[in-house]
Amino acid sequence: MTGKRAAADGDRAGTADPVRPDPASTNGTEQQLDETTVGRPEAELVTTDDPPQSKAEPTDDPPETRAEPTDDPFTAFGPAPERRPGRLVRARRAVVRVLIHEWSLATVAALVVAVAMTWPTLRYPLYTIPQDTWDPTLQAWQMAWSGHILLTDPTQLWQSNTFYPQSWSFAFSDTLLGYAPAGMIGDGPVAAVLRYNIIFVLAHALAALGAYALIRQLGTGRTAAAVGAAGYAYAPWLLSQAGHLHIVSNGGIPLALAMLARGHGWSLRYGYRPQRRSVSWALAGWLTAAWQISLGFGIGLPFIYILAVICLVSLAMYLVRRTWFWPQRKPFGAVLLLTDLAGGALFTAVGVLLAIPYFRVAELHPNAARTMADLAAYSPPVSGFFTAPAESLIWGDRHADARAALPWHPEMTLLPGFVLYALALAGLVLSIWTWRQRLLLLAGVLLTGILAMGSSFFGGTYSYGLLFEYVPGWDGIRTPGRMMLWTTLLLAILAAGAVAAFVGRVDDIARQRVTERPGALLRLATLLPLLLVLVEGLNVTPHPEVPEQPQIMRVDDGPILVLPSSQNLDQHVMLWSTTRFQPVVNGGSGFTPDQLAEVREITRTFPDQSSIGYLRELGVRTVVLRRDEVPGTPWQTTIDLPVDGLGIDRVDIGDTVVYRL
Repeated sequence: MTGKRAAADGDRAGTADPVRPDPASTNGTEQQLDETTVGRPEAELVTTDDPPQSKAEPTDDPPETRAEPTDDPFTAFGPAPERRPGRLVRARRAVVRVLIHEWSLATVAALVVAVAMTWPTLRYPLYTIPQDTWDPTLQAWQMAWSGHILLTDPTQLWQSNTFYPQSWSFAFSDTLLGYAPAGMIGDGPVAAVLRYNIIFVLAHALAALGAYALIRQLGTGRTAAAVGAAGYAYAPWLLSQAGHLHIVSNGGIPLALAMLARGHGWSLRYGYRPQRRSVSWALAGWLTAAWQISLGFGIGLPFIYILAVICLVSLAMYLVRRTWFWPQRKPFGAVLLLTDLAGGALFTAVGVLLAIPYFRVAELHPNAARTMADLAAYSPPVSGFFTAPAESLIWGDRHADARAALPWHPEMTLLPGFVLYALALAGLVLSIWTWRQRLLLLAGVLLTGILAMGSSFFGGTYSYGLLFEYVPGWDGIRTPGRMMLWTTLLLAILAAGAVAAFVGRVDDIARQRVTERPGALLRLATLLPLLLVLVEGLNVTPHPEVPEQPQIMRVDDGPILVLPSSQNLDQHVMLWSTTRFQPVVNGGSGFTPDQLAEVREITRTFPDQSSIGYLRELGVRTVVLRRDEVPGTPWQTTIDLPVDGLGIDRVDIGDTVVYRL
């Protein structure tokens, strides 16, 4: 019997054609081979179906090549098991994998580039602030107030300590409420300024990272996505918005779109791939979108409507293709549908809850409503799309004459970058996007550009004017030029398509080389667009020193009125109040309440009996007169006069004169 088995083995070993196993019994094995052996060396893919040689069979191997017997007799039953790495080794490998992951490197790169491109914001972060000391100090107060009140009395969130005794005063301008967690750290003006500077840099990093994620999800490579991200985050026109943190904080828009696209398994280049759906990414996208609109409606309101249009168009396209164009219906998934319904409901709820205080302010202050005349004052002409702000290092001085011709150049210099324009035009000719996709992107660029012109485009009758008159909430936006944010994003996507096609050509050239590696010059050529885009985004933004807080603001419980009072000077007072958050009459926002305008008019003769009586009826207990702002004002001749007979006390504290009512 042993001889028969040996003979059978010998016959099988000598057969030219190997025995083919039953396909029905090997489907799992073949599938596993296909999925697990792609890219492995050919030697590792070799399998042996022949049985091992019998010990009784002779061998022709020379003695010196024969295997020596092992000292361990148990190895005859099988090899020793491979030792499993310990916890420290596994932890080290996991950390290394995270550190070298694309998104880890992208995050670090975004932070490093943000610090460099916004320099010198972090040079003296405790004392200076980007652009000017007006709106940035207001926004530093906004973050501080939201963090403070959410920790102490969340029910009074919208009843801020400024504009005393007005109600709903926190809704007089965009709130940056999404940054409230940062506002919970530290107190006082110095902490508020430091917090503002850090958030300012992080906002640029998030904008670049969000755009990178979106363009990668749409289907480009890393180099193209980096170019598009730089073009979006560091477009020259955004330099004029350096004093508006709620405009600079736009990174949640592309990041939310990227997450939603990833969660739904969709990309511009590859279409709908249901196997790549992810409920967690879809939910993260809705949460990010809700956080974005919590930063303010200045750019949040257009985002709400554009996201609604994207959802409706995507749903319609899915249903049409599923019904008529797909040979085999692609699934959507009940869990993903429920996630979208819940996420959309949450997004809508956040928008509605944030809008209620603004509608209340509109009822209490009719003068806060925008008009078509306000819109016309901020509507840029066509030349604005080719004019850079003064803060641009490359184009600032060169475009001085062009800026002088603009009625209000801070909101009308809308240049996204000549390099971005050139790359986008190249993307219409050479791109990884299809011709239909290119034309749709071009249409989006033109449409958003027309909306950014406001009433300058044929009076806005058939463009922005329609939104202003008939779409809820749109009449609260007086600066149509900020629609340039969407124009820039679409230009960046077009440009990324061109860069991706260029990188593909470089790869084709590299394959023809002996080493199949692009040379140093070819690599540098692929990085040249990124370098040019970043260079065009360099800035000369001023970083003035923040005015020092008067001593009285650190100890007085208020209510306080600081004179002189004006739109810009009052924003300093708001920042100074972050030590005690005492009630202050002062306040700066997008409009001036009638009562504050009345206070400013009546107190021009302070201190006299009529102004003192008016302030007492208002509830004011302390009036602070700043000596450094007195020259050229009505108080220039009265600041040192005695107050005998007026029933008030006067004391000099530092550079201020304090009156106790």
